[in-house]
Amino acid sequence: MGRHRTRSQNSILVLVAIIATMAVAVTPAVVQSLPFGLAIQGLGDDVTTNAESLRDIRVLAARDSDLDRVAVTLDDQPVTTNRDGGRLVLPPLKIGDGEHTLAARLPNEVPGLPDAVVTRTFTVDNTAPELSFQPIEISDPRKPVTLRGMAKGAEKVTVQGEEVKVNEFGNFTATIPTPPAKIEIGAQDAAGNRAAGRVPVRARHPGMRGVHMTAVAWTAPALREPVLQMARDGLIDTVQLDIKDESGEVGYNSQVPLAKEIGAAKNYYDLRGVVEQLHKEGIRVVGRLVAFRDPVLARASWESGKRDRVVQSADGQPWASGYGEYAFTNFANREVREYNIALATEAARAGFDDILYDYVRRPEGPIEQLRFPGLEGTPEEGIVDFLAESRNAVRAEGAYLGASVFGIAVNRPTQIGQDITAMARKVDYIAPMIYPSHWGSGEYGVSDPESQPLEITQRSLAAFAEKAAGTQTVIIPWIQAFSMSVHYGRDQIRAQLDGARANGMDSFLLWNASCKYNAADLAP
Repeated sequence: MGRHRTRSQNSILVLVAIIATMAVAVTPAVVQSLPFGLAIQGLGDDVTTNAESLRDIRVLAARDSDLDRVAVTLDDQPVTTNRDGGRLVLPPLKIGDGEHTLAARLPNEVPGLPDAVVTRTFTVDNTAPELSFQPIEISDPRKPVTLRGMAKGAEKVTVQGEEVKVNEFGNFTATIPTPPAKIEIGAQDAAGNRAAGRVPVRARHPGMRGVHMTAVAWTAPALREPVLQMARDGLIDTVQLDIKDESGEVGYNSQVPLAKEIGAAKNYYDLRGVVEQLHKEGIRVVGRLVAFRDPVLARASWESGKRDRVVQSADGQPWASGYGEYAFTNFANREVREYNIALATEAARAGFDDILYDYVRRPEGPIEQLRFPGLEGTPEEGIVDFLAESRNAVRAEGAYLGASVFGIAVNRPTQIGQDITAMARKVDYIAPMIYPSHWGSGEYGVSDPESQPLEITQRSLAAFAEKAAGTQTVIIPWIQAFSMSVHYGRDQIRAQLDGARANGMDSFLLWNASCKYNAADLAP
């Protein structure tokens, strides 16, 4: 028989039941009052970061319905947020350096119970590492260089894309086996701030005394042997050998895919074999590369529907003029540029000491009658951009870069797209074609330039020297070693050399299209 409860006991049981019921009702609110009822994503606590990284911060709640009641503050100031599904998205926080606090607060629905609050204390550092370094001077582009610099405040430093050690003071050292014309440096600090720099690698060309040889001429002993003998006798120290000539033919069995595809690659000489032969005799090898006068590439491109590779007339047809159909490729076209640079680097990698571009220009003619698909800016700017791109690639293979230019370009740059001052900043040397027979009467005050080789050479080269002043570029003139209306022999050649020396220019390249040279013309 059970015992009867007293009134006092019944009251206690009722009170317990009421409390239990309240506990069940309050439990969800209590859960929401816990810190993990809210979450801040995209920003850690006690971190150092930069303002750029504060672009993807989100606030989440255990119940999506609570998001409308969440208040966000930054340093106790309200922050406007946007609802994006089951989260609140903060706008990019543009704040200054120093310590800051971001807070998200969800008011408790039960009076007297604490709100849910999540905070992030963080430090903003918007100051990028400070890079300092000195330009590098080299005498041989095929030898490694050591770069020393400082990246103040950096945690990580890269040189040419490779991470290098940086000490507590920010000092770093890197050795580059074959340096490009500009060495790329990157630095990053703990906050994610980045800095970048380019270290100029200055290599003054050693100078040369050379003669022009075509690929076909090199195969003929009657033309090749006299040139080699001139070198053995100390009259010259350089052979300029065509890599790609005006016909668009490549003189050796190039492995550049496009050269093989369009049938440009020939087999007149062995690429590495000729370099080894000449270097064995102490002779420098300069590769002449006719850049944009390229009928082989132009025709193949036009006929395959890749017409943007070709310079066009105003009516959209291949530009021809006096050079023949499909004469010029488009220097503004990426594939055309890459083709020439690929040939240049292939030859440099094989050991050519220099790459000397020719026809690195637009064709003559009124600019309004020509179309260069894809060109941004002026033709002069496009040519300079190509040279800058080439120089870095060629130098990375251990070779110098030169550019042959028209004589008139020194004071008429827009006629053919050759701005001498701008070009001089992107190459190691300029090779002006200042042949006396090519000047008109009265140029530089010379009444008959072809009959006055000393005067026209001296005065025209003085103009080139003035345009290149302040750059690291040297001037190496092309000397006329052929006859037109006036016979050119020893006296005329020596007169040109004297005109060059009057401007402090001891280097030269002799030009004769038939590749026939007379040693007596250079003998003391």
